[in-house]
Amino acid sequence: MLSSTGWSLRTPTVLTRFVIFTALALALMVLDYRGQHLARIRAGLSLLFYPLEVAATIPARIGESVIQFAGGNRALQKKYDRLAARQVKIEAKLERFDALRAQNTHLRKLLGSAALVADRAVVAKILQVSEEPFTRKIVIAKGSRDGVYDGQPVIDNHGIMGQVTEVDLEQSRVTLITDPGHAIPVEDTRNGLRTIVFGTGDEDRVAVRYLTAPTDIRVGDLLVSSGIGGTFPFGYPVARVTHITNDPNEPFLGIHARPVAHLEYNKEVLLIWPSHASLAAGKLKPPAVGTPGLPPGPSATGAGAARLPPPGGAKDQPAGTHGH
Repeated sequence: MLSSTGWSLRTPTVLTRFVIFTALALALMVLDYRGQHLARIRAGLSLLFYPLEVAATIPARIGESVIQFAGGNRALQKKYDRLAARQVKIEAKLERFDALRAQNTHLRKLLGSAALVADRAVVAKILQVSEEPFTRKIVIAKGSRDGVYDGQPVIDNHGIMGQVTEVDLEQSRVTLITDPGHAIPVEDTRNGLRTIVFGTGDEDRVAVRYLTAPTDIRVGDLLVSSGIGGTFPFGYPVARVTHITNDPNEPFLGIHARPVAHLEYNKEVLLIWPSHASLAAGKLKPPAVGTPGLPPGPSATGAGAARLPPPGGAKDQPAGTHGH
């Protein structure tokens, strides 16, 4: 009860106030639902109380910021580690894809080169490289089961690598053109000079022997297979002349050349079955017996070419012939 200046007022009970306010709330809700009369009032009240709502959220925002600041470094480190591990996996996949792309490009070049000189070609993987000093041989994963034959030419997309000298059922041994026991008849593309390229035992050097001083041969000349002997197809690159020595005390020129084929870098080689056209182009004789690649007749023909001295008759004679 309230008293003021002699007047007494009785305040409503709690129950009475509850009923009154409940009835008022229901009346306002019905009125708003029926006629949308309170929309402007509600919008005004929302605008009026918006600062209060913002102020009420400030403590929560401050707490969230403190938590993020305290644990942010740890979360960022975890995220960085996760992204770093993912990057390593992606780079590993890219490296594998690059290797596959390079291998596919190499194989396409091999097959494209073989189409020029062969009716048939088979890619063979290199299994082993000989570790004997001054011996240049490799073992490939193709054998008699695949139709490989003794004396078969082996090339890459750059030039002649060598020839098969030993055939097993599942694998074969290839003697490279740099082997001391290998020789291959060649022709100079500049002037048609025919001669023979001998292996030296070095990984990147062959020799042209038994040519006298008047011979027309120059540094930079490209030597290609002449086709003589019936082993190698005519006109495929063998070596390029890199050095010529003319010693007056020696009967022959000292001529060195670099093989065109990438003998030390390939993982695959190409076995070819020379086409009839490539064999006919060289006017070939029957295949040689003895030194790989060497024909049975005279050593070379052409201006300034000399006959081969008899076995043991010259100190520049190859280190030895190479049987099958």
